[in-house]
Amino acid sequence: MTKRETGAPGTPDGPVGGSAEVSAPTRAFGWTLHGDGRRIGEGEVVAPGERLTWPRTVGIGMQHVIAMFGATLLVPTITGFPVTTTLLFSGIGTALFLLITRGRIPSYLGSSFAFIAPLTASQSSGPAAQLGGVAAAGLLLLVIGVAVKLAGSRVIDAVMPPVVTGAVVALIGLNLAPTAVDSFESQPLIAGVTLLAILLVTVLGPGLLGRLGILVGVVVGWVFAAVTGGLAEERVTALRDAAWFGVPELRGPTFDWSVIALTLPVVIVLIAENVGHVKAVSAMTGRSLDDVAGNALVADGLATTLAGFGGGSGTTTYAENIGVMAATRVYSTAAYWVAAATAVVLAFSPKFGALVFTVPNGVIGGATLVLYGLIGVLGVRIWMDADVDFTDPVNLTVVAAALVAGIGDLTLTVGSVELGGIAWGSVGILVAYPVMRRLARFRKP
Repeated sequence: MTKRETGAPGTPDGPVGGSAEVSAPTRAFGWTLHGDGRRIGEGEVVAPGERLTWPRTVGIGMQHVIAMFGATLLVPTITGFPVTTTLLFSGIGTALFLLITRGRIPSYLGSSFAFIAPLTASQSSGPAAQLGGVAAAGLLLLVIGVAVKLAGSRVIDAVMPPVVTGAVVALIGLNLAPTAVDSFESQPLIAGVTLLAILLVTVLGPGLLGRLGILVGVVVGWVFAAVTGGLAEERVTALRDAAWFGVPELRGPTFDWSVIALTLPVVIVLIAENVGHVKAVSAMTGRSLDDVAGNALVADGLATTLAGFGGGSGTTTYAENIGVMAATRVYSTAAYWVAAATAVVLAFSPKFGALVFTVPNGVIGGATLVLYGLIGVLGVRIWMDADVDFTDPVNLTVVAAALVAGIGDLTLTVGSVELGGIAWGSVGILVAYPVMRRLARFRKP
């Protein structure tokens, strides 16, 4: 998922009340009531270890569900994974995250868009092999999280400076461009209506509505497709026949090295998103959370691993929910427990999953034209935020090679393993950058 720049809650551009202090240990349960539980004073925020009255907390939790819904469900819709299974592991993953971070980081773990590229590229290998790639990525993230806990969060900046992270994020998004275009061209009118709705709602929609542009656009596109006969009849029939209640489809992984190699670069994006989420929440609450960055990586790694072993998509922290916190000034983890529980309950409705699968290709094309581009632009934004110098020949050349390998989907076979553009571009820059940086020291002025 993309990370939106957020200012402090309650104000459009500044940090929220209070200086940056080291936050005291917080329990996963047992929140204290903020004030009278009904009002939030001027310049105040509801801290992670606090809550409002339960009716208000449940209401805010429902907003978090709405915020995460569109993106979390769009991933399995695009990749063909079971929607209700993905939703189930999303809810379970969020609960694990809250437990492992000891209630100090308010966050929802939804489906990561970074997995779309490798899952789409590996469809011919079958869902079991795809799940093996998801599980392997989760295990690697978990191991990295443990290493960060032991060595400190600064190790991430040393291994993956912004020039590397930005390139990998950009090439993952741009590698997907042909897929979005193919879906768009399959139903251009429906796709165009969907795209227009997303753009208008995102640009003109006030507050939370503007942050739900993708979800609103998909709904508008679906309604237009239904009116104009653009829904697949067999999927509509399946919706009618689906039961209201049922157990999510669970299935296990197999491990194919070519699929694993295609999927592992996603871990770089997951690290960037998790660390970025921790930094954003820290800035908005005025409390240092660097000491739990490793816990966040461990939690997301465990959630993604469980999803891979059970049939769901990989997870990541969601920027959409940061928007809800900024709008409400409520950072209570109690609201996230409500959101996690709601996701788990909805996962036991096959009717709901069948409804999501009626979304036609044109709607997906209109939405992914924006979403994939957002991933690519996120990489550029990482460079801009870090003031990466592209007059430096090392930065310029290694990024250029990595981007073209990813966008052009350079595919080569090494032994029995076939590697695509994402793998070559990511591995290439991870290896080439430190090597070229050392060689540059010998360059004569």
